[in-house]
Amino acid sequence: MIRGYKIFTGSAHPQFAKDICSNLDINLSRADVGKFSNDEVSVKILESVRGKDVFIVQPTGAPANDNLMELLVMVDAMRRGSAHTITAVIPLFGYARQDRKAEPRVPITAKLVANLLETAGVDRLITLDLHAGQIQGFFDIPVDNLYGAILFEDYIKSKKFANPIIASPDIGGVARARYFAGRVNMDMVIVDKRREKANESEVMNIIGDVTGKDVILIDDMIDTAGTVVKAAKVLKERGANSVMACATHPVLSGPAYERIENGELDELIVTDSIPLDRKSPKIKVLTSAPLFAEVIKRIYSNESVNTLFK
Repeated sequence: MIRGYKIFTGSAHPQFAKDICSNLDINLSRADVGKFSNDEVSVKILESVRGKDVFIVQPTGAPANDNLMELLVMVDAMRRGSAHTITAVIPLFGYARQDRKAEPRVPITAKLVANLLETAGVDRLITLDLHAGQIQGFFDIPVDNLYGAILFEDYIKSKKFANPIIASPDIGGVARARYFAGRVNMDMVIVDKRREKANESEVMNIIGDVTGKDVILIDDMIDTAGTVVKAAKVLKERGANSVMACATHPVLSGPAYERIENGELDELIVTDSIPLDRKSPKIKVLTSAPLFAEVIKRIYSNESVNTLFK
């Protein structure tokens, strides 16, 4: 018996869901997602999901609360509609930055969201560049954490830099930067920074030589852009020819756009995991929809996902 699969979307990033469907040569399934007059989420699935493998595309970026709640309500509707399996496709997994108890009386929101998703009825999670890989351990369901770095490879090679070098913007991102440096066969340096409080950082030192180099910063997300802009300034002061940043998730909140456009960063490459608020001459968007489409196809067909990244 062929179950078949269907792809639905919430309101967080419908164009991304349409792009995934286009790559799979299928139609986006229909759902009425809105709000009641008191701002509560209203969901009605407009076609049968009985016995189907359902994929719900919904990044939980800003407004994170609305998008997360919308996803949970959609999952509940699918479960009560007798879907065979429910996979949450969350390109940007929100609330991931609090993934441990780093000081007294703080929450572990990444674990809380994992509990909410499982309780609602999610059978599997597909996401892109979790802020911390260990968040996968908060789930008791399969988690496919896709590597966003592979999306940047061809673009970086097309730049034909004379002396390229990969850089991690902080100690915590070393594993991600090292993985990418290995894929493109480049050396790596580290930007050592000290963060006094959330969304504020002070670049302290560069571990490695960047004299005469074209530096490529690799990160999972760019929020207020304070870190990468300060890093670009210090890297150029240390002799770098140019500084490009590749960040999977373009959160770009607060003064981010102004900092990027007025700072020393030459170019920012991001993916379409969440929609951009506006365009900028320094920002280029690469699509991750074909990658998600291939992963969805492989999961439905019980094929290996890991081989995509080797």
